[in-house]
Amino acid sequence: MPDNLMDRIEINPDVMVGKPVIRGTRVPVELILRKLGEGAKQSDLLDAYPRLTPADIQAALAYAANTLAHETILLQTV
Repeated sequence: MPDNLMDRIEINPDVMVGKPVIRGTRVPVELILRKLGEGAKQSDLLDAYPRLTPADIQAALAYAANTLAHETILLQTV
């Protein structure tokens, strides 16, 4: 993920129990992804969370993609 996007994501055990959030807010990356997955538009999120910017939403998507790209999957064999 480009550094400028990662600068927008914060992981701090004192904020939302360490879940990734948009820096300077308590808006979890998970919430952004869930709302988009439910069909919310970017404008809906920006209206509901005035501190968010379009770049924050892009950073949340990039963070999720980067996390999944480096995920390790353990398969159980029978």
